[in-house]
Parts: sequence; C-alpha cells; structure tokens
Amino acid sequence: MHICMDWQRVSFDWNRARAFLVTAEEGSFSAAARALGIAQPTIGRQVAGLEETLGVTLFERVSRGLVLTPTGVELVEHVRAMGEAATRVSRVAAGQSLSLDGAICISASDVIATYILPPIIADIRAAHPGIEIEIVSTNQASDLGRREADIAIRSFRPTEPELVSRKIRDDNAYLYATPGYLETLGNPTTPAELSRGEFIGFDHTDMLMNGLNALGLSLTPDNFPWVTANQHVQWALVTQGSGIGIMMEEVGDAEPRVTRALPDLPAFPVPTWLTSHRDVRTSRRVRVVFDMLARGLSD
Repeated sequence: MHICMDWQRVSFDWNRARAFLVTAEEGSFSAAARALGIAQPTIGRQVAGLEETLGVTLFERVSRGLVLTPTGVELVEHVRAMGEAATRVSRVAAGQSLSLDGAICISASDVIATYILPPIIADIRAAHPGIEIEIVSTNQASDLGRREADIAIRSFRPTEPELVSRKIRDDNAYLYATPGYLETLGNPTTPAELSRGEFIGFDHTDMLMNGLNALGLSLTPDNFPWVTANQHVQWALVTQGSGIGIMMEEVGDAEPRVTRALPDLPAFPVPTWLTSHRDVRTSRRVRVVFDMLARGLSD
C-alpha cells in the first residue's frame, strides 16, 4: 500500500533539528556549538526556531545547563532516528562515488599520526593530487558508523559487523628512558632494580602497572606520578628525562635521546589494523587510499 505524503504540510528544517539533537546530547548550547563548529547564538536561534515551528517547548533551563521537557524527551528519539538516517545517506553516497578526487578522513593514534603516517600520506598525495586528506589524531576509537572518519588505523580488531578490517602488521613496544635518568637509578639491569623508577601512566587504571608487573616488575600506584592520555606529552616527558615510558620500537629506537630501559624485558605487542565502514568501502577513493595505506604501513 502506497501512502502519499502531504508535502505542503511538511515545513521541517533539518539544521534546526540537528541543533536540537546535539544540544540534547551535549547538555548545553555552548557544548553543542563546539561539537558542530558553529557559533553558540546560532544554536540557540535554531532551537528556538524549531520550538516556534512545532509550537512546543523542548528545553527547560536549570542551574547547570538545559534539561529536556517531557515533549523534548519524546521528540528527541525521532530526531535521533532522522540523524542516523542522514548519516546513512551520507555514507552510502560516499560509497557510490567513482571519482578519486575529493576529501577523505583518516583517524589514527597520536604516535601513528605523527611518526608513521606523514611519508605515506605524502606518497598518496603525490600519486593522487586530487585527494584531500584530513588526519584526525586521537587515541579514542573514531565512530566510523557516524562518519567521524572514513578509515581508522587501530591497534585492535573491530567487532562491529558493519565494519571491514585488515590486519597490517605486528609491532613491538618497549620501555624507554634517557641514559641520565637511568643513571639516577643506578643503571638498573633487573626488573626489581627498574621498579625503583617513576613511570609515565596513560590513564588512572591499573592496566599498565599490571602489565609491567606481569613481566617481573614490582610497581605500585606510587610509581606513576605522571599521568597523561596524550602520547606526545608522554614521549616528551620521557625524552626530557622525567621518567620511564612505553613507545613503539620504530619510534623509540630512532630517538637518540633515549635508550631501552631494560633491553631484555619482553616486548609489548602492538598490532595494526586498518578499518572502514562496509558502505564506504565501495567508494573507489576509499579503496585506493585504504590499499595505499596498507602497503605503506606494511613497508
């Protein structure tokens, strides 16, 4: 049965709906403005315009921001479905593109984006100057389903059925420190002696500490006075002699200011996976860049 739409009665502005959805998810106009990359007053006007068009109130102001009204709670799920549909339209359209020219977004960790990707990207641009490449340097997994990136370089295999991936290589990571810092510890030669040092943590969990202790060290939270999720900051602390940190072999061994903190300690395995969304993989541009990334990372 075919249902005819009365298009003359549909007066819906997607930009206003999107502003409403992102504000609901972020909790304030200012946070929504940052997420969308537009001015805060514009977000406020778009939400107010949607309220006027629909004849409802979507938010109530509270001391810490905004909360949805009962009507807003009911409508936000419908708008979220619209957002997901818009994302699918964008993704499928990108997948059908036959042209190599155009933009593509690659997500990678800070270390990969800084030390590994640049020469590979240069080769891609030299071979296909019409491809415009955006690199998202992040240690968080980009949501490929929501088009936060077209291709992601990850250290784990994805489990989502809509994603396709290829394992590229296995790297090793080791502990590094400056010779001067190791000298302050008496140039340790055993895990017990190295356990006197200060280590650079990457979060407030015990994951790194437990992993090092499994290799024979005897570390406690007191061994981690430095904590930062930013890999650039981690490496800067190591190279300036502030403590001991973990780094990929390819980067750590090439840095003349540091040395392996305990050369005989087993390596930390670091796999490399290339991942993209199944819909986007049908794009010729994505296929070409994906394959060139695979070759470059393999080399």
